[in-house]
Amino acid sequence: MTLVSAAGIDVGKVHLDVGIAPSGRRFRLTNDPVAITGMIARLRQEGIQRVVLEAVGPYARPAVTALRSAGFEVGVVNPRRIKGFREAEGRRAKTDKLDAGLIARFALQMAEVFHAVPDDRQQALKGLATRRRQLVEIIAMEKTRLKQAADDTIAESHRTVIRILSEERKRIESEIASHLKVDPALLRRYQLLVSIPGFGPQVATTLITDLPELGSADRRAIASLAGLAPHPTQSGTAPGRNQIAGGRPCVRAALYMAGLVASRCSPPFRADYLAIRTQGKPAKVAIVAVARKLLVLANALVKNDCPYDPSYSAP
Repeated sequence: MTLVSAAGIDVGKVHLDVGIAPSGRRFRLTNDPVAITGMIARLRQEGIQRVVLEAVGPYARPAVTALRSAGFEVGVVNPRRIKGFREAEGRRAKTDKLDAGLIARFALQMAEVFHAVPDDRQQALKGLATRRRQLVEIIAMEKTRLKQAADDTIAESHRTVIRILSEERKRIESEIASHLKVDPALLRRYQLLVSIPGFGPQVATTLITDLPELGSADRRAIASLAGLAPHPTQSGTAPGRNQIAGGRPCVRAALYMAGLVASRCSPPFRADYLAIRTQGKPAKVAIVAVARKLLVLANALVKNDCPYDPSYSAP
Protein backbone atom coordinates (compact mmCIF):
# COMPACT_ATOMS: atom_id res chain seq x y z
CA MET A 1 0.00 0.00 0.00
CA THR A 2 1.35 3.40 -1.05
CA LEU A 3 1.09 6.02 1.64
CA VAL A 4 -0.06 9.51 0.71
CA SER A 5 0.99 11.05 4.01
CA ALA A 6 2.51 10.09 7.35
CA ALA A 7 3.25 11.70 10.70
CA GLY A 8 6.37 11.67 12.84
CA ILE A 9 6.47 12.52 16.53
CA ASP A 10 9.52 13.74 18.44
CA VAL A 11 8.78 12.81 22.04
CA GLY A 12 9.77 14.79 25.10
CA LYS A 13 8.79 14.67 28.75
CA VAL A 14 6.73 17.88 28.49
CA HIS A 15 5.97 18.27 24.78
CA LEU A 16 5.23 16.24 21.67
CA ASP A 17 6.37 17.76 18.39
CA VAL A 18 4.41 16.45 15.42
CA GLY A 19 5.50 16.65 11.79
CA ILE A 20 3.47 15.71 8.73
CA ALA A 21 4.90 14.61 5.38
CA PRO A 22 4.86 15.52 2.58
CA SER A 23 3.09 18.78 3.48
CA GLY A 24 5.81 19.78 5.97
CA ARG A 25 3.30 21.08 8.51
CA ARG A 26 4.41 20.89 12.14
CA PHE A 27 2.77 21.58 15.48
CA ARG A 28 3.56 21.17 19.17
CA LEU A 29 1.34 19.98 22.01
CA THR A 30 1.77 19.13 25.66
CA ASN A 31 2.37 15.48 26.50
CA ASP A 32 -0.89 14.86 28.36
CA PRO A 33 -4.09 12.88 27.62
CA VAL A 34 -6.25 15.88 26.71
CA ALA A 35 -3.74 17.26 24.21
CA ILE A 36 -3.13 13.78 22.75
CA THR A 37 -6.88 13.42 22.10
CA GLY A 38 -6.77 16.69 20.19
CA MET A 39 -3.73 15.51 18.24
CA ILE A 40 -5.56 12.36 17.17
CA ALA A 41 -8.47 14.42 15.86
CA ARG A 42 -6.09 16.62 13.88
CA LEU A 43 -4.23 13.66 12.40
CA ARG A 44 -7.53 12.19 11.25
CA GLN A 45 -8.39 15.45 9.55
CA GLU A 46 -5.04 15.31 7.77
CA GLY A 47 -5.81 11.80 6.51
CA ILE A 48 -2.85 10.25 8.37
CA GLN A 49 -2.66 6.47 8.54
CA ARG A 50 0.87 5.86 9.83
CA VAL A 51 2.51 7.50 12.85
CA VAL A 52 6.16 6.81 13.67
CA LEU A 53 8.19 7.68 16.77
CA GLU A 54 11.79 7.18 17.81
CA ALA A 55 12.42 4.42 20.36
CA VAL A 56 13.71 6.78 23.04
CA GLY A 57 12.04 5.87 26.33
CA PRO A 58 8.79 5.75 28.30
CA TYR A 59 7.44 9.25 27.62
CA ALA A 60 5.81 8.12 24.37
CA ARG A 61 3.70 5.39 25.95
CA PRO A 62 0.49 7.46 26.51
CA ALA A 63 0.58 8.71 22.91
CA VAL A 64 1.33 5.26 21.50
CA THR A 65 -1.51 3.66 23.47
CA ALA A 66 -4.00 6.33 22.39
CA LEU A 67 -2.92 6.22 18.74
CA ARG A 68 -3.16 2.44 18.57
CA SER A 69 -6.60 2.49 20.23
CA ALA A 70 -7.69 5.04 17.63
CA GLY A 71 -6.75 2.68 14.82
CA PHE A 72 -3.53 4.25 13.55
CA GLU A 73 -0.61 2.18 12.29
CA VAL A 74 2.00 2.95 14.93
CA GLY A 75 5.68 2.04 14.84
CA VAL A 76 8.99 2.94 16.40
CA VAL A 77 12.41 3.24 14.79
CA ASN A 78 15.93 3.07 16.09
CA PRO A 79 17.24 6.64 16.60
CA ARG A 80 20.39 5.70 14.67
CA ARG A 81 18.25 5.23 11.55
CA ILE A 82 16.78 8.69 11.97
CA LYS A 83 20.27 10.12 12.38
CA GLY A 84 21.41 8.31 9.25
CA PHE A 85 18.39 9.60 7.36
CA ARG A 86 19.25 13.17 8.41
CA GLU A 87 22.80 12.73 7.14
CA ALA A 88 21.49 11.25 3.89
CA GLU A 89 19.40 14.38 3.39
CA GLY A 90 22.50 16.49 3.99
CA ARG A 91 20.98 18.31 6.97
CA ARG A 92 22.89 19.44 10.03
CA ALA A 93 20.37 21.50 12.02
CA LYS A 94 18.62 19.59 14.81
CA THR A 95 15.65 20.79 16.86
CA ASP A 96 12.59 18.98 18.18
CA LYS A 97 10.39 20.48 15.45
CA LEU A 98 12.87 19.67 12.70
CA ASP A 99 13.21 16.13 14.04
CA ALA A 100 9.43 15.67 13.92
CA GLY A 101 9.42 16.56 10.22
CA LEU A 102 12.42 14.31 9.62
CA ILE A 103 10.70 11.33 11.26
CA ALA A 104 7.58 11.97 9.16
CA ARG A 105 9.58 11.96 5.93
CA PHE A 106 11.34 8.80 7.09
CA ALA A 107 7.97 7.15 7.79
CA LEU A 108 6.71 8.07 4.34
CA GLN A 109 9.74 6.82 2.42
CA MET A 110 10.93 3.85 4.50
CA ALA A 111 7.81 1.73 4.54
CA GLU A 112 9.17 -1.50 6.05
CA VAL A 113 11.95 -0.52 8.42
CA PHE A 114 10.16 0.16 11.67
CA HIS A 115 8.90 -2.50 14.04
CA ALA A 116 5.47 -2.66 15.59
CA VAL A 117 5.01 -1.43 19.14
CA PRO A 118 4.12 -4.12 21.72
CA ASP A 119 0.61 -3.94 23.17
CA ASP A 120 -0.07 -2.79 26.72
CA ARG A 121 0.31 -6.24 28.26
CA GLN A 122 3.61 -6.80 26.45
CA GLN A 123 4.77 -3.35 27.52
CA ALA A 124 4.06 -4.15 31.17
CA LEU A 125 5.84 -7.48 30.85
CA LYS A 126 8.76 -5.79 29.12
CA GLY A 127 9.05 -3.32 32.01
CA LEU A 128 9.21 -6.19 34.48
CA ALA A 129 11.80 -8.05 32.39
CA THR A 130 13.91 -4.90 32.13
CA ARG A 131 13.71 -4.37 35.87
CA ARG A 132 14.81 -7.95 36.46
CA ARG A 133 17.86 -7.45 34.23
CA GLN A 134 18.72 -4.28 36.15
CA LEU A 135 18.52 -6.09 39.47
CA VAL A 136 20.69 -8.95 38.19
CA GLU A 137 23.31 -6.46 37.02
CA ILE A 138 23.30 -4.61 40.36
CA ILE A 139 23.56 -7.88 42.29
CA ALA A 140 26.56 -8.88 40.15
CA MET A 141 28.26 -5.56 40.91
CA GLU A 142 27.61 -5.95 44.62
CA LYS A 143 29.06 -9.45 44.58
CA THR A 144 32.20 -8.10 42.92
CA ARG A 145 32.48 -5.38 45.57
CA LEU A 146 31.96 -8.00 48.29
CA LYS A 147 35.00 -9.94 47.05
CA GLN A 148 37.06 -6.75 47.27
CA ALA A 149 35.82 -5.70 50.73
CA ALA A 150 38.58 -5.89 53.35
CA ASP A 151 36.49 -4.61 56.25
CA ASP A 152 33.90 -6.88 57.93
CA THR A 153 31.42 -4.02 58.32
CA ILE A 154 31.60 -3.15 54.63
CA ALA A 155 31.35 -6.83 53.68
CA GLU A 156 28.22 -7.23 55.79
CA SER A 157 26.70 -4.17 54.11
CA HIS A 158 27.26 -5.78 50.71
CA ARG A 159 25.68 -9.05 51.89
CA THR A 160 22.64 -7.15 53.17
CA VAL A 161 22.20 -5.32 49.89
CA ILE A 162 22.60 -8.56 47.92
CA ARG A 163 19.98 -10.26 50.08
CA ILE A 164 17.48 -7.40 49.67
CA LEU A 165 18.05 -7.17 45.92
CA SER A 166 17.73 -10.95 45.55
CA GLU A 167 14.38 -10.86 47.33
CA GLU A 168 13.22 -8.07 45.03
CA ARG A 169 14.38 -10.03 42.00
CA LYS A 170 12.30 -13.00 43.14
CA ARG A 171 9.28 -10.72 43.58
CA ILE A 172 9.68 -9.36 40.05
CA GLU A 173 10.04 -12.88 38.68
CA SER A 174 6.80 -13.80 40.45
CA GLU A 175 5.10 -10.81 38.82
CA ILE A 176 6.38 -11.93 35.41
CA ALA A 177 4.96 -15.42 35.99
CA SER A 178 1.61 -13.90 36.99
CA HIS A 179 1.49 -11.79 33.80
CA LEU A 180 2.16 -14.86 31.67
CA LYS A 181 -0.53 -16.95 33.38
CA VAL A 182 -3.33 -14.52 32.56
CA ASP A 183 -2.46 -14.34 28.84
CA PRO A 184 -2.89 -17.74 27.14
CA ALA A 185 -1.08 -16.64 23.96
CA LEU A 186 1.98 -15.36 25.82
CA LEU A 187 1.97 -18.38 28.13
CA ARG A 188 1.92 -20.73 25.12
CA ARG A 189 4.80 -18.85 23.52
CA TYR A 190 6.74 -19.04 26.79
CA GLN A 191 6.15 -22.81 27.03
CA LEU A 192 7.37 -23.31 23.47
CA LEU A 193 10.53 -21.30 24.12
CA VAL A 194 11.54 -22.95 27.39
CA SER A 195 11.33 -26.34 25.67
CA ILE A 196 14.41 -25.37 23.61
CA PRO A 197 17.89 -26.29 24.94
CA GLY A 198 19.59 -23.31 26.56
CA PHE A 199 16.35 -21.35 26.90
CA GLY A 200 15.55 -20.71 30.55
CA PRO A 201 12.83 -18.40 31.93
CA GLN A 202 14.95 -15.26 31.49
CA VAL A 203 15.85 -15.94 27.85
CA ALA A 204 12.25 -16.86 27.01
CA THR A 205 10.88 -13.73 28.67
CA THR A 206 13.41 -11.53 26.89
CA LEU A 207 12.38 -12.92 23.51
CA ILE A 208 8.68 -12.47 24.31
CA THR A 209 9.08 -8.86 25.42
CA ASP A 210 11.87 -7.57 23.17
CA LEU A 211 11.39 -9.64 20.03
CA PRO A 212 7.61 -9.64 19.39
CA GLU A 213 8.29 -10.37 15.69
CA LEU A 214 9.32 -13.92 16.63
CA GLY A 215 7.21 -16.38 14.64
CA SER A 216 6.05 -13.81 12.08
CA ALA A 217 9.35 -12.89 10.37
CA ASP A 218 11.48 -15.08 8.12
CA ARG A 219 14.76 -16.58 9.35
CA ARG A 220 16.96 -13.85 7.87
CA ALA A 221 14.84 -10.99 9.18
CA ILE A 222 14.60 -12.43 12.69
CA ALA A 223 18.38 -12.96 12.83
CA SER A 224 18.93 -9.37 11.74
CA LEU A 225 16.49 -8.03 14.36
CA ALA A 226 18.34 -10.00 17.04
CA GLY A 227 21.74 -8.73 15.88
CA LEU A 228 22.93 -12.22 14.92
CA ALA A 229 22.93 -11.89 11.13
CA PRO A 230 26.41 -11.85 9.56
CA HIS A 231 26.92 -8.73 7.46
CA PRO A 232 29.69 -8.74 4.81
CA THR A 233 32.32 -6.01 4.87
CA GLN A 234 34.62 -5.72 1.85
CA SER A 235 36.18 -2.90 -0.15
CA GLY A 236 38.63 -2.85 -3.03
CA THR A 237 41.22 -5.59 -2.90
CA ALA A 238 40.98 -6.05 0.85
CA PRO A 239 39.74 -9.51 1.90
CA GLY A 240 36.08 -9.52 2.92
CA ARG A 241 34.81 -10.54 6.32
CA ASN A 242 31.42 -11.18 7.87
CA GLN A 243 30.48 -9.89 11.28
CA ILE A 244 27.32 -9.41 13.31
CA ALA A 245 26.18 -5.87 14.02
CA GLY A 246 23.14 -3.89 15.10
CA GLY A 247 20.01 -5.55 16.37
CA ARG A 248 18.64 -5.39 19.89
CA PRO A 249 21.43 -5.70 22.48
CA CYS A 250 19.38 -7.37 25.22
CA VAL A 251 18.09 -10.00 22.78
CA ARG A 252 21.57 -10.67 21.39
CA ALA A 253 23.01 -11.01 24.91
CA ALA A 254 20.25 -13.42 25.98
CA LEU A 255 20.70 -15.57 22.88
CA TYR A 256 24.47 -15.61 23.31
CA MET A 257 24.05 -17.04 26.82
CA ALA A 258 21.54 -19.56 25.45
CA GLY A 259 24.07 -20.53 22.80
CA LEU A 260 26.77 -20.92 25.43
CA VAL A 261 24.59 -23.21 27.56
CA ALA A 262 23.35 -25.27 24.60
CA SER A 263 26.87 -25.72 23.20
CA ARG A 264 27.91 -27.20 26.53
CA CYS A 265 24.85 -29.21 27.61
CA SER A 266 22.87 -30.23 24.50
CA PRO A 267 24.50 -32.98 22.39
CA PRO A 268 23.13 -31.78 18.99
CA PHE A 269 24.21 -28.20 19.57
CA ARG A 270 27.45 -29.33 21.20
CA ALA A 271 28.21 -31.17 17.95
CA ASP A 272 27.50 -28.01 15.95
CA TYR A 273 29.82 -26.03 18.21
CA LEU A 274 32.67 -28.53 17.93
CA ALA A 275 32.28 -28.76 14.14
CA ILE A 276 32.79 -25.02 13.86
CA ARG A 277 35.72 -25.07 16.26
CA THR A 278 37.44 -27.80 14.22
CA GLN A 279 37.35 -25.40 11.26
CA GLY A 280 39.63 -23.12 13.24
CA LYS A 281 36.94 -20.61 14.20
CA PRO A 282 37.17 -18.80 17.57
CA ALA A 283 34.95 -19.99 20.40
CA LYS A 284 32.85 -16.82 20.32
CA VAL A 285 32.14 -17.26 16.62
CA ALA A 286 30.99 -20.84 17.27
CA ILE A 287 28.74 -19.75 20.14
CA VAL A 288 27.18 -17.01 18.00
CA ALA A 289 26.52 -19.58 15.27
CA VAL A 290 24.78 -21.84 17.79
CA ALA A 291 22.81 -18.87 19.13
CA ARG A 292 21.65 -18.02 15.61
CA LYS A 293 20.60 -21.63 15.01
CA LEU A 294 18.65 -21.58 18.29
CA LEU A 295 16.91 -18.37 17.22
CA VAL A 296 15.94 -19.79 13.81
CA LEU A 297 14.64 -22.88 15.60
CA ALA A 298 12.64 -20.76 18.06
CA ASN A 299 11.18 -18.75 15.20
CA ALA A 300 10.04 -21.92 13.44
CA LEU A 301 8.57 -23.48 16.59
CA VAL A 302 6.60 -20.36 17.47
CA LYS A 303 5.39 -20.01 13.87
CA ASN A 304 4.24 -23.65 13.79
CA ASP A 305 3.05 -23.70 17.42
CA CYS A 306 4.96 -26.85 18.35
CA PRO A 307 7.45 -27.56 21.15
CA TYR A 308 11.05 -28.61 20.63
CA ASP A 309 11.69 -32.17 19.54
CA PRO A 310 15.30 -33.39 20.02
CA SER A 311 15.08 -35.17 16.67
CA TYR A 312 14.22 -31.89 14.93
CA SER A 313 17.05 -30.19 13.11
CA ALA A 314 16.76 -26.45 12.55
CA PRO A 315 17.40 -25.31 8.95
